[in-house]
Amino acid sequence: MADNKDEKKVDEAEEELVDFEEDGENQEVAAEKKEGAKAGTTYVAVNIAGFRDFLLKPELNRAITDNGFEHPSEVQHQCIPQAILGQDIIAQAKSGMGKTAVFVLSTLHQLEDADEKFVQCMVMVHTRELAFQIKREYVRFAKYITFAKIAVFYGGINIGRDKEILRRGSDDFPNIVVATPGRALALTRDGDLQLNRCKFFVLDEADRLLEKLDMRKDVQEVFVTCPASKQVMMFSATLPKDIRETAKKFMKDPLEIYVDSQSKLTLHGLQQYSSDVDEHKKNRKLTDLLDSLEFNQVVIFVRSRDRCEQLHWLLTDCGFPCTMIHGSMDQEERIKTYQSFKDFKSRICVATDLFGRGIDIERVNIVIQYDMAPDPDTYLHRVGRAGRFGTKGLAICFLGGERRGGYGGGGFSDLSDKEVMRQVQDRFEVEIKPLPDKISVDSYMQS
Repeated sequence: MADNKDEKKVDEAEEELVDFEEDGENQEVAAEKKEGAKAGTTYVAVNIAGFRDFLLKPELNRAITDNGFEHPSEVQHQCIPQAILGQDIIAQAKSGMGKTAVFVLSTLHQLEDADEKFVQCMVMVHTRELAFQIKREYVRFAKYITFAKIAVFYGGINIGRDKEILRRGSDDFPNIVVATPGRALALTRDGDLQLNRCKFFVLDEADRLLEKLDMRKDVQEVFVTCPASKQVMMFSATLPKDIRETAKKFMKDPLEIYVDSQSKLTLHGLQQYSSDVDEHKKNRKLTDLLDSLEFNQVVIFVRSRDRCEQLHWLLTDCGFPCTMIHGSMDQEERIKTYQSFKDFKSRICVATDLFGRGIDIERVNIVIQYDMAPDPDTYLHRVGRAGRFGTKGLAICFLGGERRGGYGGGGFSDLSDKEVMRQVQDRFEVEIKPLPDKISVDSYMQS
């Protein structure tokens, strides 16, 4: 896209980027099905060829067909039959394999058309963008379920708007609520969000919600306002053993579905490469790649908001129109940016790890880690933005010098980029080869 006349701009900008800163029958049926699973793992044998075999509501099947879905993914095979029976579930599966659809479909299937308005389903997530995205998923699958009312609540906007929606006489009073912990807790404490009749409690990206004590406390305080009989479901692409044990404390005899070994966490449709690039040469390498690669959409990950802003303006100035997203942007601007990128109004997005988990942009087929991830889990989530639901994709990671600060709101790591890459390859048992001079378009672009 850029030509030789831009070389001077790139050269001048080389140094510009700043350095880092319970109905008994249902339980019996679920228990019988669970007996088929190996103790301590995982996968229950289910022989289902299509979504219609789940015997979901006709309205859901119509919406599924309208959205072009035919065959469930592995995690959907395993979870949906148990979820619609009301069983608690902990599920870990690869990024992009349809975990969101598990709880969206199963809760919509069990949703009641009640005369009295009350919140039946509470979904908690760790970022505002993910909350907004999940609301969209509910809306599209509830297309023919006229009594389904979905609301999303998150910080950064006037809480008075949320309280008005939760007013009992409101026509928009929701039976499904998607919220971030802080806002959910504030509405619960004020008595506006009443969950005393809530039937479903869902945590998406559960490890992020439970790993930090302050966020976990917020989740717990909201959780205990719900009935003890509620169904609890938790999902993530990464669930460390300590988080699994914490998660199970929220549940009653949950069905546990984990990837059998860490090596299976890698995305098989994704071409993954690394490139040794000195810090002052990253800009040139990046613009060369954007010039030479064919792509639908690309996400470029950096490690801090300052670098996000600098790289965004650098690329724009060099003839690569792009957008950016990071945690310091105001909420309205963040949602507008996310929606614009999802609607294909921009093809390049520079982002911090705010965009690294759960966000599903189906046209993204290339992820470039301008700054290497701080750990293997973050690496996995980042590259999972491409190659969603088993499609082809390309992930390229720049490996620079020694690790500097700037992750996790200013945290530090003693590991160099190459040491983190070694951990990624050891843990996931994948060989990430050096970036070749030429990459076949067929290897990462859908035909």
